[in-house]
Amino acid sequence: MSLLNEMMTACTLIDAKHIDDGYGGISTTYVDGPSFDAAIRKDSSIEARIAQHDGVTAVYTITTKKNIHLEYHNLVRREKDGKTFRVKSDGDDVATPDSASINMRQVTAEEWRLPNE
Repeated sequence: MSLLNEMMTACTLIDAKHIDDGYGGISTTYVDGPSFDAAIRKDSSIEARIAQHDGVTAVYTITTKKNIHLEYHNLVRREKDGKTFRVKSDGDDVATPDSASINMRQVTAEEWRLPNE
């Protein structure tokens, strides 16, 4: 088993559902989507620490298998602690080529709190 596989933990994609509220507006609810495994790591570089001190949200890297395609603004919940992350990059930007022996795709993300929490 590789180190990357050992770092993987259960996660759930959270889907936003928009519903007519009956008064001319739209209500948004969040429901659990598909489950998948991912390694989520906080960026602890000096630059990230300075930015976080100055008010920027913490930056994380989410690593998945290539068949998991996360897109900009997808919401991901890490099951072991219930922490939610919002994807801040496109999954097509960082993926290993088909000829590589490692199977991974990466996105950047930030901590996120669902509006109804």
